[in-house]
Amino acid sequence: MSDTESEEQRPLRVLIVAGSQRRLHSCPGLDSKARAFMHRMVGNLPIGWQIDHEDLGNEHGKARIQTCNACVSSSMALCVWPCNCYGPHSDNQPDLMWNLDMYGRLARADAWAFIGPINWYNPTSNFKAMFDRLVCMNGGNPRPDLIEKKNTELAQALERSPQWTELSRNHLEGRTAAFFCYGDGGAADYDEDGRPKLLRHKQWFDPKQEPFKHEREAYQGLVWQCRYSGIEVPDDLWSHTEMGKGKPYADDQASDMEKEPQALAAFDAWVERFVSHVTSKGLVPGTKEAERGAKTTTNIGKTG
Repeated sequence: MSDTESEEQRPLRVLIVAGSQRRLHSCPGLDSKARAFMHRMVGNLPIGWQIDHEDLGNEHGKARIQTCNACVSSSMALCVWPCNCYGPHSDNQPDLMWNLDMYGRLARADAWAFIGPINWYNPTSNFKAMFDRLVCMNGGNPRPDLIEKKNTELAQALERSPQWTELSRNHLEGRTAAFFCYGDGGAADYDEDGRPKLLRHKQWFDPKQEPFKHEREAYQGLVWQCRYSGIEVPDDLWSHTEMGKGKPYADDQASDMEKEPQALAAFDAWVERFVSHVTSKGLVPGTKEAERGAKTTTNIGKTG
């Protein structure tokens, strides 16, 4: 059976990622709402789909997503797909992206769903670190052998050459990405004017000038990174809801979500739109080849 035939006959594959920093086995001692939403989504996707899911929450003593080294700022050809600044099972720079095979799992899926909270008008640090490390999916160099793995001068020369036009491409082109973010509107920390109760000099800013008209825009950087990388993010799959408004943080936990029917309804509607879009779009061709191309080129146990 050829790759094309097997691609046509396989089931749809979806990757769901929860991006909160919280995890039961870390400082909070409680799991995140993102994790609860992730499992709720798993239970509401069609039978027959292949569902992969991952929680990026922090755990004591476990690997973290290592930071991007901004190789692309020296040369696009120095930014290797998939990232070769780190490798799997490193002793001195353990990296969650490689230890969880996130590059391969993203490559084999037809669609992705990202779920996480808003932290100070931004995505979580886990999601930001992950997407920083995914800069290489947008035009990254698939041939590190041509630059002796990480030779800046060779990379700059390659980028200036006609060969680079043939090599550089969006490696995960054609997939669908969906984003669902949520916030608590400051919980019980705000006064009737929308300013923090603890703030002494309240005249220094006007809360009506907050950064976003729509709270979902906290995730706009991740959305537009996907779009510029050839990954489809329909507007109706980029959503936000608010929970715990006016409540203490202690009363706004995953176990309290059932008391937020409007938030659950908003999430379930987003899942329904996701299912409809992914079903209508169908299989993304070339995932088998993309998965083969998402293997590490860094020696195991070493980190360049």
